[in-house]
Amino acid sequence: MELKTKIEYYTTLEGKNPVSDFLDSLSGKQQGKVLRVLQTIAEYGLLSVLPHLKKLTGTALWEIRILGKDNIRIFYVVPYKERVLLLHGFIKKKQKTSPKEIAIALQRFAEWAARK
Repeated sequence: MELKTKIEYYTTLEGKNPVSDFLDSLSGKQQGKVLRVLQTIAEYGLLSVLPHLKKLTGTALWEIRILGKDNIRIFYVVPYKERVLLLHGFIKKKQKTSPKEIAIALQRFAEWAARK
């Protein structure tokens, strides 16, 4: 089966993959929730998971939201048509997203864009 959307993980210049490392740190149940959403995006596109997506106002970032008691967030951008670049994942602990988390994702996107 051909995938509709390519999901790409941000990697550092040293070859580290912070989003994959974040996913590895989650429990099996949490990983399952995230991977199910990512698989649905890959197979059917971003519009197929609209309740899980939210635009971050004033930035190029979007977030994948895994709701429930965990409140997992993964920031991403769509640099090209039918491609999603995952930049940063974290567990949201407060109502408002920490500016520090947004800054990490924006810095990674700027660094990724400079390499392209």
